[in-house]
Amino acid sequence: MTIEIADWSPLWSEKFRAKAVDIRRALGNVALRIDHIGSTAIAGMAAKPVIDMQISVAGFEPFERLLMPLNAIGYVWRQDNPDRAKRYFRESPDQERMHIHVRRSGSWHEQWALLFRDYMRAHAAEHPAYIALKHALVAAHGDDRKAYTDGKADHLWAVIRRADRWAAETGWAPAQSDA
Repeated sequence: MTIEIADWSPLWSEKFRAKAVDIRRALGNVALRIDHIGSTAIAGMAAKPVIDMQISVAGFEPFERLLMPLNAIGYVWRQDNPDRAKRYFRESPDQERMHIHVRRSGSWHEQWALLFRDYMRAHAAEHPAYIALKHALVAAHGDDRKAYTDGKADHLWAVIRRADRWAAETGWAPAQSDA
């Protein structure tokens, strides 16, 4: 599948909210937070037109309390995902593409996604370099998702170092959950 980078769209936030309502209804208080993350959550940022959602939970077990409600509303657990710091769900074949990252509340991985998002929302001057990198990587690796993702790593780590300094200077804490 060829990677596509689209200009930012306000529809992405609307799509997130619509999906989050269903997920909140299905999971109830098992979901401590439901947040729009990734580039589609950052106004003005070009991105793959796929909504990334993070669901923060107290723990992964018992897993059925996540699996059954998400399956019931059309999300499929991707057991082959190698990242053990999260449980990853995708849309069923008849739904619009969506990435759901279920992470432990307070974990480093959960906080990384929220800090990156909030820092980039507050620092629009960071956007052009990241957008240019995405377009360059698509031109070089448009059919190779791993190479595209790996190509962003150095840039993302540089951003997160600046975001970490910003968090320390401002006393950053994640805002209230998006849904």
